[in-house]
Amino acid sequence: MSETNILIANKQLLDEKIQKFKKSGKDNFYIVSDFDKTLTKAFWNGQKHPSVIAILREENYLTSDYAGRANELFEKYHPFEIDITMPWEARKAKMLEWWLAHYELLKECGLTKDDLEKIVDSDRIQLRDNYKDFFGILDQNNIPLVIITSNGLGGDVIKMVFKRFDIIGDDIYLIANEIIWDEKGSFQDIKKPVINVLNKDEIIIEDEKIQNRIKNRNNVILIGDSEGDLGMISHLKYNNIIKIGYLNEKEEELKDKYLEIFDIVILNDKGLEYVINVLKQII
Repeated sequence: MSETNILIANKQLLDEKIQKFKKSGKDNFYIVSDFDKTLTKAFWNGQKHPSVIAILREENYLTSDYAGRANELFEKYHPFEIDITMPWEARKAKMLEWWLAHYELLKECGLTKDDLEKIVDSDRIQLRDNYKDFFGILDQNNIPLVIITSNGLGGDVIKMVFKRFDIIGDDIYLIANEIIWDEKGSFQDIKKPVINVLNKDEIIIEDEKIQNRIKNRNNVILIGDSEGDLGMISHLKYNNIIKIGYLNEKEEELKDKYLEIFDIVILNDKGLEYVINVLKQII
């Protein structure tokens, strides 16, 4: 990977962190990651698709008025998502408004499980390049991966994506929005609380299986694509952390901000090569 696609906030500090991880051993760290635009590509055939929700907006799976109404919500709320000058709590409130409004729209327009299958089968959701090597290293070295995602279509669609790409692992844990389906497989409700792109700092890992798996691991690698993804580690205890951020839009405008909050910033929708490089240095 070209070095022009990789920005390091502080090379000496990063090297020191990697050495601390290495000294502690591969059995003393785990990974916490976002999903959309982090483990998946941010562009498809040269066109941006921010999330699986965007695919649903752009295809005629639901009612004829769904796409227009969903786009109106996007145009209204997405500017708040990326406005770093706006107070944080106000942005969080806007994101919750967006997610709840969109779930009401999905219910009204008749989302079904079959629609999720169509989205996954469309080939427009692509995991980042070198995903096989990434998941292979985690599996071979028993490194837990905790995915915390605000994905608008919930954890079901992520499970479908992993099945499609043949990602199998007992050490992959998913914390995501949960859609409640009726007996016919139609959208009925969304389980509360709702995870949105900016409120991950409110998410406490309560799943006993996950807690038991990570409680004795003191180091964390965080992978995300937004400022809100730093919230994933708000309630975690750790000694050392390496933060890796994918910057997928407004690169010139946001790269300085990303270098303030991430140790490593990856540009131009590149794959998982550099993440793999860090893992290899540690293990």
